Amino acid sequence: MNLLHALRLDASPTSAPIISIVGAGGKTTALFQLAREFLAVKNKKVFVSASTHLGAWQTTHVDHHVIFKDIMSLEMDTAGLDGVILITGEINKDRTQPLTPIALKWLREKSKDQNIPLLIEADGARGHSLKAPAEHEPPIPEFSDSVIYIAGMSAIGKTLIDENVHRAEIYSQLSNLPVGHIVTSESMVAMLRHPQGGLKNITTSMRHIAFLNQADSPTLQALGGNMARALLNDFDSVTVGSLKNGVFQTLEHTAGVILAAGQSTRYGSPKQLLDWHGKPFVRHIAETALQSGLWPVVVVTGAYHSEIESCLTDLPVKVVQNVNYVQGQSTSIQAGLRELTEKNGACIFLLADQPQIQAEVIRALIEAHSRELSPIIAPLVLEERRANPVLFDKVTFPDLLELKGDVGGRVIFSKYKVEYLPWHDDSLLLDVDKPEDYQRLVEDETL
Repeated sequence: MNLLHALRLDASPTSAPIISIVGAGGKTTALFQLAREFLAVKNKKVFVSASTHLGAWQTTHVDHHVIFKDIMSLEMDTAGLDGVILITGEINKDRTQPLTPIALKWLREKSKDQNIPLLIEADGARGHSLKAPAEHEPPIPEFSDSVIYIAGMSAIGKTLIDENVHRAEIYSQLSNLPVGHIVTSESMVAMLRHPQGGLKNITTSMRHIAFLNQADSPTLQALGGNMARALLNDFDSVTVGSLKNGVFQTLEHTAGVILAAGQSTRYGSPKQLLDWHGKPFVRHIAETALQSGLWPVVVVTGAYHSEIESCLTDLPVKVVQNVNYVQGQSTSIQAGLRELTEKNGACIFLLADQPQIQAEVIRALIEAHSRELSPIIAPLVLEERRANPVLFDKVTFPDLLELKGDVGGRVIFSKYKVEYLPWHDDSLLLDVDKPEDYQRLVEDETL
């Protein structure tokens, strides 16, 4: 998974995103790497600039460096250029000067008119791995579509002093970690979540992305995963990884949609309410979804709405009645998807007649998705049989919303690359269609 995909920037709703990069611990490296990856995907040219200073030596990382003098000259100097085009102010004392607001506005218009991605370094950190913003920072252009806040995990374990953390005193105020103490992951999370820290000058119209860079060891990767879960309520996604090693993991909220709208015609009574280990099927499944970390958990009902809702009243789930349930499973899938938020990067669909599904397989699907952001991931049992539940990435949601009739997500498998997760438990293959299936479920003591 390359950086562009890990940060979800290749799935931008616009073909010419405007992205600002702030923080410390790899901003400039990420800036130029993203520019190259944008270029490799579908773009003849990519604009790169800065609302702060860049080192003069960094201008060698691009195909063309254009120094802004005035708008007319800028038009002429960039005409006909392809590749990665860096546009800055004059070079003074080995540093480029920030681009003026007039020049940035021109870049924005040109980017939109010609569908050219625009990447802006909008912060300075003097080479540190970690920083806290001063009063005038970060200078994020208000027209940015997305903001990436980078924090270097190599700062963890070091002493909180200016030699290790840029603006250590401000970091201390934002994180409640005294100057002179050891930088912890908890203090980084506190600073990143603070309105005057990692969220400063990021408006609600901008996509918030946190990138925990310099996770160069398995220990730091695991620590970064724990930090990411604490950050997800404030950021749209969190990527943990290493620009040096080229390994990334992206964590987002994965939703759970429980499909419980069926009439159970073949069974003869509502399967959703059958007893298993002293609880209705649908309650078992809802509790498992919550234990697995799915958010939100949406239960889509139909024929037995009141009965199902009554056995879930004390759980933090959303019960939605699909009034069109007789038209088939596709309508329940769509009713569930419509309850998700922009923060949901994927959705796992759970069937109301499979109470034996365990949290372990759900967590494994989420973990597998974080490594590659594959469009569809399904368990593979006995090396050859696809089973439920199935995870669908948000790139598939538009197609799922177009389904018609009594069909499920399998009809779009041919359109996307499907990743199969080998799984040892063949109980995933069992669903309760007939009374004998229920009897088998009840009698199997291993479930």
